[in-house]
Amino acid sequence: MRTAAAADGVDMRTAFPASLVAALMCVLCGPAAAGAAPGGTEASGAIPLQRTGGVAYGVAQAPLGPRPVLTQLSLSQTVAAGSLPRVRFRVDERGVGTVAVRVNLVNLATGKTVLSAALGWTHTGRVNSVRWPAGATLAAGSYRVSVSGHDHHGGALQRGAQPAGAATLVVTAAPNLPAPAPVPAPAPAPAGETSSEAGVPNPAQSAAAGAVFPVAGAHNFGGPENRFGAPRGTHIHQGQDILTEEGTPVLAPFAGTISSTSYQAGGAGYYVVEHTSVGFDFMFAHCKAGTTSVSGGEQVAAGQQLCAAGQTGDATTPHLHFEIWVGGWWAPGGHPIDPLPYLEAWERH
Repeated sequence: MRTAAAADGVDMRTAFPASLVAALMCVLCGPAAAGAAPGGTEASGAIPLQRTGGVAYGVAQAPLGPRPVLTQLSLSQTVAAGSLPRVRFRVDERGVGTVAVRVNLVNLATGKTVLSAALGWTHTGRVNSVRWPAGATLAAGSYRVSVSGHDHHGGALQRGAQPAGAATLVVTAAPNLPAPAPVPAPAPAPAGETSSEAGVPNPAQSAAAGAVFPVAGAHNFGGPENRFGAPRGTHIHQGQDILTEEGTPVLAPFAGTISSTSYQAGGAGYYVVEHTSVGFDFMFAHCKAGTTSVSGGEQVAAGQQLCAAGQTGDATTPHLHFEIWVGGWWAPGGHPIDPLPYLEAWERH
């Protein structure tokens, strides 16, 4: 046989040793076709070279870029049934302003997701609070609170703040409010005492001290049935109703500490109790579901929003049921007083 080079008068069979020719031909032919095993046997399950792409074609795959990282996750570990946890988190990603975030609550007993909050595109580099769906509640039990998300390039959220990007929440049975008791008549003030109750400021003094009216919006005090002392079956009304639109912010009149937040289906609905250093405890009832923005033990400033007015519990119209207690809310020796003179003084101030 003559090769193509024979046209130039060179016989490949005589110009090169046979072993060298064989080696040269092997190099020119290249490696065995993909999918064939050494010795010519087809490899079972092998992927053809032309289908592998990427590096197989000599194009280096780009390294993974930055991904969002959960750098902070905090919440109140225990809340009462009917309440929702106040969850805060922070996500960081270099050069990225927002990431899509979702927070899920999974019942540990059933393994089912019982509450989910899709927060949309959320700012990075700052502490964010979860906005739960309106009207959502939780029954007593144990739950896992988990955070997931992704950036605009589809990069999944990495877990940095917690080993699994989750925390455990315990929901306890809601405490039963004690049955309303008859309100004792206030003791007469000592001679020269300017307060309607010994040891606490009178309405004018409280207004001068900077008391904030507890409803930040249009309102009225209703009729006789909304007053302190109005008959309520076997007891009397222990507060003053402030009628207002649903969703109107409810504010703390003075700085203080939140004693408790809870839910009473047949009475107060969602409610908040605040203890202050001026001698008053305040109770705010019928808050709109999902709007309580404080939790037990939290310090609050005068004018800080606690919830929004609603009509949860035993209420037929949106309003704030507002109580003032002297000596502690339902504490031994504590008792409610008529809030209306205080409210009218704060309203005018």
